Amino acid sequence: MKKLLLLLLSCITISALAQKKPSTSDREAPLPKYVSSKFAQLGQELPTPNVYRTGDGSPGPNYWQQKADYKIKATLDEAKNVITGSETITYYNNAPIPLRYLWIQLDQNRFAGDATAQKANPMKLTKSNGSVQRLFRWVSLTKDDYGYTISNVKDKSGKKLKYTINGTMMRLELPQPIKAKGGSFTFSLDWKNKIRERLKIGGRGGYEHFPKDGNNVYAIAQWFPRMCVYDDVNGWQNKQFLGRGEFALTFGDYEVALTVPADHIVGATGELQNAKKVLSSEQIKRWEKAKNAKNPVVIVTQKEAEAKEKTKSTQTKTWVFKAKNVRDFAFTSSRKLIWDAMGVNVGGKNVWAMSYYPKEANPLWGNYSTHIVAHTLKVYSKYTFDYPYPVAISVEASNGMEYPMICFNYGRPNAQGVTSARMRNGMFGVIIHEVGHNFFPMIVNSDERQWTWMDEGLNSFVQTLAEREIQSLSWAPDVYKKNGFPEGSRNPKNIIRYMRIDPKKMVPIMSNSESIPYFGPNAYSKPATALNILRNTIMGPELFDYAFREYSQKWMFKHPQPADFFRTMEDASGVDLDWFWRGWFYSTEPCDISLEGVKLFQVESDKNKTVASKMVFKPTFYTQDQIKNITAIVKRRGLTLNKGDKEAISPNSFFYQLDFKNKGGLLMPIIVKMQYKDGSQQNVKIPAEIWKKDPVKVSKVLMTKKEVVKFVVDPNGETADIDTKNNTFPRAEMSKSGFKKMKEKKGSQE
Repeated sequence: MKKLLLLLLSCITISALAQKKPSTSDREAPLPKYVSSKFAQLGQELPTPNVYRTGDGSPGPNYWQQKADYKIKATLDEAKNVITGSETITYYNNAPIPLRYLWIQLDQNRFAGDATAQKANPMKLTKSNGSVQRLFRWVSLTKDDYGYTISNVKDKSGKKLKYTINGTMMRLELPQPIKAKGGSFTFSLDWKNKIRERLKIGGRGGYEHFPKDGNNVYAIAQWFPRMCVYDDVNGWQNKQFLGRGEFALTFGDYEVALTVPADHIVGATGELQNAKKVLSSEQIKRWEKAKNAKNPVVIVTQKEAEAKEKTKSTQTKTWVFKAKNVRDFAFTSSRKLIWDAMGVNVGGKNVWAMSYYPKEANPLWGNYSTHIVAHTLKVYSKYTFDYPYPVAISVEASNGMEYPMICFNYGRPNAQGVTSARMRNGMFGVIIHEVGHNFFPMIVNSDERQWTWMDEGLNSFVQTLAEREIQSLSWAPDVYKKNGFPEGSRNPKNIIRYMRIDPKKMVPIMSNSESIPYFGPNAYSKPATALNILRNTIMGPELFDYAFREYSQKWMFKHPQPADFFRTMEDASGVDLDWFWRGWFYSTEPCDISLEGVKLFQVESDKNKTVASKMVFKPTFYTQDQIKNITAIVKRRGLTLNKGDKEAISPNSFFYQLDFKNKGGLLMPIIVKMQYKDGSQQNVKIPAEIWKKDPVKVSKVLMTKKEVVKFVVDPNGETADIDTKNNTFPRAEMSKSGFKKMKEKKGSQE
């Protein structure tokens, strides 16, 4: 019946509604030479597939990546707030060419007074607190001696090596090239750097000072010289670290010995190797109990932490950790830390979920943090791959930053122990987000220095899925069980404010991390919203989820590029998405689809003529003679009209022609809600491909068996349409302003 009905509509349109082709004057601007240019394949925008990265988004048969193993010994000097360390790095060259030099990241040099990041940092002076704080940070950085002191750079035989430091990068010159496809080189160096009071000076790592008890909580990150990535796409990724574009890092195995004050508790990337040497016998018992516990078990209690705050040890202990196949290492250390943990089953394997926090974060953290860690691991594993590491840690450090197996988060009650709804929502969200970074980019190891969206955007998208499942959890606060977790900026409705900005003042998502004016919306919210729309409105969860898992599993412990993501999503789903990537990721145009007009057509009858004057949409009638002519044409083509066909061309059917205009430029599906006269309603989704032949103006005919009184475009806010005033037809009357109403009332009294 569907094909025959289309034939009937086509014949009716040709015979009764033949219209001239729109001229250029009918438009605001001429069509481009190729009206379907927005549907063109990405083509030259993506690199040519090769033996390293294939056309389906997979690692190619000759894909390779480097490896770097670290052995580090470091000492935390609490009195001076200095870390002193020595490390030995073994670098493995799996590239098809030999390497004559190595590049090493010196991230702490970003905070040196003469660093490019400081010199290029724009700043205005005002009376605001924010301005004063930035001024204080700038003065502190130029006054104090931050950054690395590097010494004793030598090969494994003890011979000194020549090196050059360029800002946050250090080039190590090799005595001879490292052989291709399997060569290696071992070297060592000593270093030290001053730890920043992070809440005053800024940056991702540092310490927080607690004046009431005189102690610090250390959240130490980007603290040791680390190898840059060398890959098939960029060669060395040695862009300077300016602060915003985060990190490109090489996988490797770590063995780290951390010497700290004896009464400190340490949490770090990897597994603790000498628990019996650094914990009390009672803490060991709790630790063993926590392994298989279904709820968090406190290993270091608040009472124990408070006692140590008052009696600071002058002795030291060394904590030893090992981590395999990680791209980085971070740790926390303080005598203030409470520590709880539980086991969580992920893919049949028991994984540690842990939290470290000062008493100032209780009872909020003790009640929820470790539960959130466990929940995040389960949900992310469902949508990507089973979490492969042995532990996942959340540390309360008034921060929000991620590293392999450990992350630093915020969320504290006020001085009276009361937690606001905003703080609780933020704490839940940031823990999910930062723990989720274990998947992107700690395992799916994208280049953050270049493409922030590949980790922040993808992670924010999965974060939304995890937040939506909080409502069903037994330990969740009652308000979430009743109302669900508040939708964040990744909801299409909540990105509209950003999308309304002048496109000329924005940059595409596909922009370098250091070159984005509105960083948060562009790198986090917009790509996450795009993926939400792609999943829920365009592809559907089944197709999307399969393709997303395929991408995640293909690129576990590897270095993907944007093209690998785009190609995998298309190849695994069978959906051509080049128009979508082009619109959302390569342009700054917003979605603004206007329903410009509606025309009603019906088959002529005495009955519907009498009621036509009462209809919202005045009909144009097809005559019975026209219908007879159409029926004759159908018969000559050897077709017959079945019952459904006859009903379709009866006077009881309504044919509505909807005329749309794409005012924003971004191509999207058109979702239309039809509100019927009898009070019922129905939604119709028109795929974005309707814009293929004309990306500016299109029309669509919808047939109904009931009279429609109102049409609404994007009724549920699925497409981030920036102007809903033009989404309804008949147009909703604008409500009069209070001033206008008052003026009219005054006029009537006069």
